[in-house]
Amino acid sequence: MAIQWFPGHMKVTKNAITERIKAIDVVIELLDARLPGSSANPMLAQLTGKRPKLKVLNKQDLADPARTAEWLAWYNAQPATQAIGLDASEKTPALRLVAACRQLAPNRGGMDKPLRLLICGIPNVGKSTLMNTLAGRKAAKTGDEAGVTRVEQRINLASDCYLYDTPGMLWPKIIVEKGGYHLAASGAVGRNAYDDEEVALELINSVKGHYADLLAARYKLDEVDTIATRHDDELLAEIGRKRGAVMSGGRVNLAKAAEIVINDFRSAAMGPITLESPSEFAAWLAAAKVVEAERARERAERNKQRRGAPNRAPR
Repeated sequence: MAIQWFPGHMKVTKNAITERIKAIDVVIELLDARLPGSSANPMLAQLTGKRPKLKVLNKQDLADPARTAEWLAWYNAQPATQAIGLDASEKTPALRLVAACRQLAPNRGGMDKPLRLLICGIPNVGKSTLMNTLAGRKAAKTGDEAGVTRVEQRINLASDCYLYDTPGMLWPKIIVEKGGYHLAASGAVGRNAYDDEEVALELINSVKGHYADLLAARYKLDEVDTIATRHDDELLAEIGRKRGAVMSGGRVNLAKAAEIVINDFRSAAMGPITLESPSEFAAWLAAAKVVEAERARERAERNKQRRGAPNRAPR
């Protein structure tokens, strides 16, 4: 099942970014450090053009530090781009954000040429919490639910630095199937767009290869050495049994087990986990583009055949 979620308010956000970007010096994109590739909005590249970009890997305290370092190096190697990590313990994130943005736009600053920033990100990536920290007050509504923020706001980070916020936004078509499941697992997708069991199975599949020890420790799983090679549905059932998600007759409540797995990932109860590396996501994206290109070719061929079909005379 391919996961897609692009409600009407996200189209409004897209239009708002298109208008706002005309007067913006640096674009800040907030990413989920546990899924930095999947949480990067490809539509932003089209909307923001060649403007300098600051990639912020948020929630890095919930992610694998070694993989976070890989992703920071990968983003920092891109032109006109800087990348930093943030976590819940950051007391003065504005200082680091402004300093990085000033480096990206050295010709902006002072009252006559204030530095104008735009912050974007997918739903539930922690942007509202960050905005409240930056503002020093509860300026934005927060919650563990996709699509909480619906309005744009402006915060003065310094006397000559303005930050414009936008509601969380995905993109119209998620072509990397694995990325769609990772987004759903993180809470970036509305609940009506996915099935918990499917997402939990994909989440287990992504976690078991690199973090079998964390799975075993969290759920007291048997046969630790074979976790990476065991079937995902078998592991989900065992997790359900270990956590008491059992119905009458000894049957495992897979829906409850799936909810447990997803919630444990979101809260980092499993431990610090990053679901993808730069090379893994690049491979998924390349494969997805091949599939999309083939689908486009097939659609074009079908349209060509329909246009060329002779009109039949009515009987």
